[in-house]
Amino acid sequence: MHDNKCCLDFQSIVDDYLIRHRSVLDVLTKYQETSARVNRAVAKAVTGCGCIQVSAARQSVPESASYSELKEHMSSHLLGETCPQCREVITKELGHSLFYLAALCNLTGLSLHEVMQREYKNVKTLGVFHLS
Repeated sequence: MHDNKCCLDFQSIVDDYLIRHRSVLDVLTKYQETSARVNRAVAKAVTGCGCIQVSAARQSVPESASYSELKEHMSSHLLGETCPQCREVITKELGHSLFYLAALCNLTGLSLHEVMQREYKNVKTLGVFHLS
């Protein structure tokens, strides 16, 4: 119940303060823009600050690995931890993205909490196949 109140409160305040970009087209493009800013903030943590590094290579999973062991063999390709400054920027950009996600939920008459609950159930039920 607490999670639902948090989402409802957030959606309510987003609705109160979303004035300039109230058109669904504005919200869609602002959501896309904020997503790009999240990507940029992570990229700048790598290329500008250097607090994290990307070390990407083909995922190497032993053929004998069971499904339950797969996670142990998969890499995020990230090395290091975000510094406080980069963490702050990424957090800010994720917050802006959440703002426009909540705005899109408001405009389409959806509950952010219900969307999250539904996806949670899908992931829990379908596991690795949920994104297929």
